[in-house]
Amino acid sequence: MTERGAGDLAGRLERAAVRLRELEVANSALENQVGELEAELARIRASAGWQLVGAVQRWQQRVFPADTRRSRVLRFGIRGVAACLRLGPRTVVRRLARDPRRVWAELRAPGVDPFRLDRQYRVWLARHALTAARRRAIREEIDGFAVRPVVSLVMPVFNVTEEWLRAAVDSVLAQLYPDWELCIVDDASTAPHIGPVLRAYAGADARIRLRVLDRNEGICGASNHALGLATGEFVGLLDHDDLLTEDALYEVVKRLNADPRLDFLYTDHDIRDDRGRRVRPFFKPDWSPDLLESMNYITHLCVFRRELVERLGGLRPGYEGSQDYDLILRVTEASDRIAHIPRPLYSWGEAPTSVVADPGSKPYAHEAGRKALRDALARRGVSGDVVDGLGAPYRYRVKREIRGTPLVSVVIPTRDNWRLLDRCLRGLETRTAYRALEVLVVDNDSREPGTVSYLARLPHRIVRYPHPFDFARMNNLAAAEARGEYLLLLNDDTEVIEPHWLEAMLEHAQRPEVGAVGAKLLFPNRTIQHAGVIVGIHGKAGHAFWGFPADHPGYYDLARVVRNCSAVTAACLLTRKALFDELGGFDEAFAISYNDVDLCLRMRERGYLVVYTPYAVLYHHQSASRGPYDPVKDRQYEELLRQRWKRVFEEGDPYYNPHLTLEGFDFSLRP
Repeated sequence: MTERGAGDLAGRLERAAVRLRELEVANSALENQVGELEAELARIRASAGWQLVGAVQRWQQRVFPADTRRSRVLRFGIRGVAACLRLGPRTVVRRLARDPRRVWAELRAPGVDPFRLDRQYRVWLARHALTAARRRAIREEIDGFAVRPVVSLVMPVFNVTEEWLRAAVDSVLAQLYPDWELCIVDDASTAPHIGPVLRAYAGADARIRLRVLDRNEGICGASNHALGLATGEFVGLLDHDDLLTEDALYEVVKRLNADPRLDFLYTDHDIRDDRGRRVRPFFKPDWSPDLLESMNYITHLCVFRRELVERLGGLRPGYEGSQDYDLILRVTEASDRIAHIPRPLYSWGEAPTSVVADPGSKPYAHEAGRKALRDALARRGVSGDVVDGLGAPYRYRVKREIRGTPLVSVVIPTRDNWRLLDRCLRGLETRTAYRALEVLVVDNDSREPGTVSYLARLPHRIVRYPHPFDFARMNNLAAAEARGEYLLLLNDDTEVIEPHWLEAMLEHAQRPEVGAVGAKLLFPNRTIQHAGVIVGIHGKAGHAFWGFPADHPGYYDLARVVRNCSAVTAACLLTRKALFDELGGFDEAFAISYNDVDLCLRMRERGYLVVYTPYAVLYHHQSASRGPYDPVKDRQYEELLRQRWKRVFEEGDPYYNPHLTLEGFDFSLRP
């Protein structure tokens, strides 16, 4: 060894010795901290309060054991009392009378507590409340905006109470962004306070433009008159009993500065109850065309480029109650320059006559929404119908006609599970209405005599795979031999429940813009196993509403409407064979896990939609044919998914609001 080499080695040894001494000191300090914490824990456990809590918990476990009828009754009772304390008994009774099944489902569901969500929201509001310093910073930011369009707010008014009307107008006057105009049209109100209040506001601020109609023309007519008063580059819709947050227009124009080409922006919203509290927030997904066809999830706040709205003819009479839904459908057909601002900037007033307070108060509105959707199908040249969705009113199912009878190749991997496979095949053969099927069973080197004998008797094609279990390669092998126009990837531990499940998937898979379609899968105990995949849950990808009761609506009905997702599970996934081949099938780097998520993300990267439908329902005896998990390999697949799709993990799942938790499946707010 040279002298220089010896010197380098001596230096490294000295630095290592110093580092070792530092670690010893740090370790000693940690041991002291641990000792102090253990002593503190011992004092807590010896305290009377701890003993009392322990006694109560032991009593509860003895009297109300977990997963028993008694424990569920106790949980229901506690949540019911909490609801009465928070909302008041009258509101609770009114909601029970309106939709008892929904209230019951929300109260009894594991991990779902709407009253807890409202408590979380109060904390969220406090954390995001504007301070004086933040207001100053916003005003300075506005002064530096390169793009400062006038935003015209369109407000039709008719016989609203003075309190609600003043609150709505005051929320506009309080805007931090000053370049707005409020275009109010009084739709021939008969209430005596309306005229004086509106004239006083218009006289006090030149940005308020007022017109009074001689006769009542309804919300569409009044809104169009208000639109005629507008001079701004953008227009927003504001009901006469709703509120904007003071930073609402600032957030809109801030987004326009980031992308001046936008034609349509929407925000999250909440409800202002009859006590003035902000409750029931809807933290929405980004642009989801299939969700919009299932319900008007966008509602408020909507801001449109005025030229586009005028070119489309404004609001159309004959769609009263769903006139904004009809406009949104037409605008999103005319432009794909759409942005979502993930903040609740609009409070929907729960006035006594509003749909928020009583969904049945305007039965014509549901039919107007159906009419708007039927018109949309006609404009788009889509053959099909619009029927009531699960959880109507205001929930729809666009039921498309299936073109022809294309062959569907069903690929089912299996190994030594002939009883599971038999149940799966019997569902395909005897309980599936769609008959243009070919079945390819991928045998993963079955050895059990019963399975070998069963496979030998099957009338279906058997694809042999005598190698270690590799889900991706097995499906790719069978897909290469499939003759069908469509591929249905199906686990052998699934079970058909109702006959029209495959048509419910095929009607979407035949759409050229759709890449993959997934079903609603239930555990045998009738809780949800799969209702779409959320990327980012627990740092990987997880199933939405996992463990919820089968009939639970989920967050804002998302478990029981057709909607777009980032991914769906390959336990039951339908796609076009040509697209599967074009993408090279499953990436075999994901031999066992996350190959389906990776496939769906590659589809989305190319611009395809991924669709979840609750109208295809099967049982899934999850992983009954896979065998035990290998935690080391699963972590490797998770890490590979995070590395490959780093951008998605960093930016967040576009179909899952960034303010919602990534630590569970209940759509609660992040801590």
